[in-house]
Amino acid sequence: MNERLFLRDPESSELGRRIVRQSILLVSEIGFEDTTFRKLADRMGTKEASIYRYFENKHRLLVYLVAWYWQWLEFQLVFQTNNLNDPRQKLERLIRLLLFIDLDESHSKDIDLRALHNIVVHESSKAYLTHHVTEDNRQQLFKPYKDLCRRIADIILSYNPTYQYARSLASSLIETAHYQAFFMENLPTLTDFGPLDTDRSEARGKLLGFMHHLLFSSLDAHISNSK
Repeated sequence: MNERLFLRDPESSELGRRIVRQSILLVSEIGFEDTTFRKLADRMGTKEASIYRYFENKHRLLVYLVAWYWQWLEFQLVFQTNNLNDPRQKLERLIRLLLFIDLDESHSKDIDLRALHNIVVHESSKAYLTHHVTEDNRQQLFKPYKDLCRRIADIILSYNPTYQYARSLASSLIETAHYQAFFMENLPTLTDFGPLDTDRSEARGKLLGFMHHLLFSSLDAHISNSK
């Protein structure tokens, strides 16, 4: 993890690890806007000043949590595609990972991955949609996200080496998966899938189909046009 994200490495102490794990639960439950270090401290039974020893502010904490998720997701992608030789199968596995299907919690370090995924769907864009994004980027705070996009782009190019927009498609896949999941839950008329509470498995299956269509219609069409 980028050392600029924290004042003291939260993984270096039991208190730091509790801050990370309890903040995931709190932000997932009440949202980033309503989260405060005072509420987090009350939840943990500690002092607010203790949290400020680890994180400068709650935005830095959010960027830390999201970066942790991107690193975990990239690890999952590598782990789950390591024995696959067909790039199409790798891309199909990727889509399922982005939609949080086929979850492997064996490397979660006791972190509630479903709560963290919920944060990523609802809050991750707030990590970089700021006036200080350029400076944050200069400090490489978004490197885990970029690394994940680069890895996805490499798989895309192994499927279709002539495709010209691999990184754009990679980031679009990630954002589409999260925005559509958010819309399904909160603004269902912006999707063709309906609210998740009607039939969650059916809605997620339709979204999976849409993601599959979005990815392979772009790549296969480009293959046909290049012939």
